[in-house]
Amino acid sequence: MRRLLPFLSEAGSALSLGTVLLAFAIPVRAQTPDTVYFPSADGQTELVAYRASPARLPAPAIVLLHGRGGPYTGPVAEQCKTVARGQDSPCGAGSLSARHRQWLAHWAAQGYIALLVDSFGPRGRAHGYGRNTHGIPEREAVNERTVRPLDAEGALRWLSEQPEVQAGRILVQGWSNGGSTVLNVLQRQSERAASAEAGTPRFAAALAFYPGCGERALRSLWPQWEVPLLMLLAGADEEVSPRQCEALVARAQARVPPQLRTYAGAAHGFDSPVASLQREPDNAAAREDALRRATAFVRAQLP
Repeated sequence: MRRLLPFLSEAGSALSLGTVLLAFAIPVRAQTPDTVYFPSADGQTELVAYRASPARLPAPAIVLLHGRGGPYTGPVAEQCKTVARGQDSPCGAGSLSARHRQWLAHWAAQGYIALLVDSFGPRGRAHGYGRNTHGIPEREAVNERTVRPLDAEGALRWLSEQPEVQAGRILVQGWSNGGSTVLNVLQRQSERAASAEAGTPRFAAALAFYPGCGERALRSLWPQWEVPLLMLLAGADEEVSPRQCEALVARAQARVPPQLRTYAGAAHGFDSPVASLQREPDNAAAREDALRRATAFVRAQLP
């Protein structure tokens, strides 16, 4: 099944991926992302993150949140535990997975600062987690409901203080477990909107790729969202239920109608450029369309 809620203009939806890349290309400052450190909003964890920047600054920014596998390529991640300032590790800017390298480079080429936050390495879990591990006790230390939203908020606060970042023009994007984190961050923003914390920085918009939308993954099954959200789902997802996410969007109380696209036949992780996924036509088509739609959405929210 394919489902499309109110989304792009006809002109925007007609853009091909090649047109997007050619029309918006801006030189990237460096091929290898910078490594930066800043505190999580949990008040106790120093996070490590990887930043790609455009040549033209200041610029808007996008915080990227990895999934349950972590930010590093699998064969290297298996050798890693802790990634932190002053510690030697095979995991780092040079061993990021193909998906994360792709998106860091893409956003920098479009004129945005992209910041990929590692929630796992600073907590001794750089190896990431495989499928069907959601309920294991070890993962509570990096829980997407209570822990990882604080990392996203720490990244938001840090970026808002950087002179090269256009404060107030910061978006958040996440995949799978990181996508659930995005939804939880938006819920936290809504909960704080009428409180004394209302003046704290907030994300201007959000992108969620194939998040978990069940009770164990989310703060609320009746969410309130204050900012624009684009959710991109895999119709043949073998890890999380796209139906749950479609129902969640239908129930949401949102100031701006959420935008939703479900790709029939596409698998979890369809946007990764790895050959094992992209040799499947449904994944290849979904990846191209998702990259185009995500780019158009971000440009509309952070012009």
